[in-house]
Parts: sequence; C-alpha cells; structure tokens
Amino acid sequence: MRIAVLLAASALVAGCSQHPAGQPGATQLTPITPSRTATTTATTTSSSTSTPTSTAAPSASAPAPAAPAGEAIAWVEAAAPVDDADFRVALRAGTTTPLGEDTAFTTPSGTRCMTDTKRGSRALACLVNLTDPPPQPQDAYGVWKGGWVDFDGTSVQVGSAHGDPGRFSAGQGPPLPQGGSLSFGDFRCRTDATVLVCVNYAHQTAVRYSDDGIDPYGCTRQSPPAGVGIQYNC
Repeated sequence: MRIAVLLAASALVAGCSQHPAGQPGATQLTPITPSRTATTTATTTSSSTSTPTSTAAPSASAPAPAAPAGEAIAWVEAAAPVDDADFRVALRAGTTTPLGEDTAFTTPSGTRCMTDTKRGSRALACLVNLTDPPPQPQDAYGVWKGGWVDFDGTSVQVGSAHGDPGRFSAGQGPPLPQGGSLSFGDFRCRTDATVLVCVNYAHQTAVRYSDDGIDPYGCTRQSPPAGVGIQYNC
C-alpha cells in the first residue's frame, strides 16, 4: 500500500516537470505590477491645493498717516492720469478765469488747491477745512487762515496769515474726480472721498490732507518760523 502511494506521488512530480515554462500544461505565475493610482491621486491633490503667488495692489483708500512716503507715491501713481489742461482755470460765481501755467483743483471734501508760479512760488497751496486748525501765533499779523497749507517738497507749513485771498482771488479749481490723478510741475495728486494725497517727485516726499489733520509722510515736526502755525521738514 505504501509502495503504491509513493509511486503515485513520483508520477505526479514527474508529470509537472515535463512541461517547461511557456508551454501548455505549465503552471505560470502572473507578475504583480504596482498600481500608480495612489501616486497619481497624491500628485493631483498637491497641485490642486497649491496657492498661486499674487502681488497686492494699492488699496482703494489713501495710506494711513504712518505709512512710508513710497507707499503714498504708489497709491497716487495707481490712479489713471487726468488731462491737466482741464485744471488750468479758476471758477467763481459762474466766471471762468484762465490761469496760464498754473493749476487749480477742488476735492470731494472741499479742499481747494492752487499753484502760483507767476509770482515765483514753488509751493502748492491748499485750503483745508481743518476741524482743529493751529491757533494764530503772537508773531503772525494779518488775517489768520489756520487751514492754509503750503507744500514745496522740502517742508510743509500749516496755518499762515494772509491779508487777501491771494492766488485764490480768482476762485477755485474744477473738481478732481476720484480714481484719477493730476500731474503738474513736480507734483502729482490723487483724492478719495475724504483724503487728498500729493507727492513731490523732485524730493520724493508726500503729504496727506484731510479735515482731521495734515500728515506729511516721513517728515518731522519742527519749530515753526515766524507767522506759521505748524512746520514739518522733509
């Protein structure tokens, strides 16, 4: 009985060894190929969740008083230019007065600005409706205008005495629209609903005008000269 079992086992082994790989009757193993599904899914997920790099554009609002002058200049330059020829006149009681090479404009908040190159002035003068203007100093004589601001690029003077309207005797300039910037001489100005920012390219300085106060970007407050309320040197 044991001999029959051994003979049957031997015959079975012999039968299997008689068929080489690749021929009928051979027992073949199917190779296992690693699936790429997981790798592809991981790559796709990584790509879809990546955040693109973007450059922040200047804000629609004027830079805060503590901002550097470069940020103020960038904000002004982000606005589309308007035609400066439209702002070389002054308006008063329905009368239009040509200003020649001088420029005048008015902001939505009521700030009035004008140059006076015909009298040799290099400063941009603005009349601002300051809620807290500087008081008239004892050494100032004449009609005190606390909201009169002179900016020539190197200094800013707030409050001064004037016996007459001076350059504003012809009236005020046309409205400067929001979203536009006006260039004239070394200056370029842009306004929003409440704030005006003007830059001087010759000295890379800038001033922020609003009824709440005058804030030169990066300038330091100094002792004012005679007849001036507040002075900043840039």
